[in-house]
Amino acid sequence: MKRIQKGFTLLEMLVVLFVISLLLLLFVPKIMEQRKMAEEKNNAAVVKVVETQIQLYEMEHDGQSPSEGDLVPNYVDAKQYKIYQENKK
Repeated sequence: MKRIQKGFTLLEMLVVLFVISLLLLLFVPKIMEQRKMAEEKNNAAVVKVVETQIQLYEMEHDGQSPSEGDLVPNYVDAKQYKIYQENKK
């Protein structure tokens, strides 16, 4: 009597792996592009927040421009200020 084994053949496995790799080739670049765009939008938002905090400082101190030491402890954190310095226009 012949036994019937259940499972995938080598050819079926190769086809599945080919389809998965093809899908990865199509979607990974788009995902990386979306990540880059999200990071750029985040940086733009942080720049806007820091600019707003600079305006607030100037209003509270009679138009005096703040230094980094004036802003960082009270108005923005160091990470936000670093992003602002790297991305300001």
